[in-house]
Amino acid sequence: MKRSELIWPVQTDSICSYISLQGDIRTRQPTNFGMMFLELRSVTVCGRQKQRRAHFNAAANFESEIRSEMEQNKRGTMHSLIATICTITIFFGLSLAASPARAKESVAVVVVDVQGDFTTARNGSLAVPNTDQSYLENVSKVTERLKKSGLPVYATQDWHPANHMSFASNHNGKKSFDTINLSDGRIQVLWPTHCLQETDGAKILLNQALITKVVRKGMDPKFDSYSGFMDDGGAKTELDKALKAADIKTLIVYGVATDYCVKATVLDGLKEGYNVYVVSDLCRGVDAEASKAALEEMKQKGATIWNSLDMEKIKEL
Repeated sequence: MKRSELIWPVQTDSICSYISLQGDIRTRQPTNFGMMFLELRSVTVCGRQKQRRAHFNAAANFESEIRSEMEQNKRGTMHSLIATICTITIFFGLSLAASPARAKESVAVVVVDVQGDFTTARNGSLAVPNTDQSYLENVSKVTERLKKSGLPVYATQDWHPANHMSFASNHNGKKSFDTINLSDGRIQVLWPTHCLQETDGAKILLNQALITKVVRKGMDPKFDSYSGFMDDGGAKTELDKALKAADIKTLIVYGVATDYCVKATVLDGLKEGYNVYVVSDLCRGVDAEASKAALEEMKQKGATIWNSLDMEKIKEL
């Protein structure tokens, strides 16, 4: 009888955990066939979140160690089979033990229209006030924290063709911020040309590695599209489909502009049945009073308004 102890480090975000396994390897031969029984004396998992890749590597190392010991002791092919079964058992057991709570898995981040043409930092054609470099750095920093915590990040992107109906330049005698009456009764604000497809002004100003999926909107020249969920004509974007495919129930939303695209995205998200949280200090609006009214409307319709991001609150979702 031989006692073996295997200890491997499991690296998490800032935590070094250890998996300690102790087992007895015994051989019994009730018949002519050799049989091995691996008795796990204890399995201790210390630490907080463990990445599944780390679990796989630890389990693979465990199998390698067992196989090596089997060969040295010449226990036969049955030993390899049992070692593999043990590996699979440990792998799935650790994965289940370390899986985050279901509530967290059902939460996603939606960053609305953080694009060059909407920021003063890039001298955008439709720059929203107070969208300077410090704002962009703060959005990037918070988004990175959320991504590292395990939350998927969806980024909406205005992606207009040159002939888009919302551009003042496409209406003779009209200038930016004029309004026109559309044939279906809607009132349309005319905007400076912005977020043209394949231009620098349309680029999302976040590290692309942070983004799970980019959701483009405003591609139909006949309809504006403030909401990340659908355009003004009711045509849906990919956002709702992507969120439901990932079994997302709760959204954390921020971006620009509070009184237009953020508001429309939040209200449509509520209509689609999502729980919505808005981080107000990561939002910027075109007009201060209209933005204040927009936040109040979002709240009245069922959204929760956070003044700032609190990671402890997110853990409770």
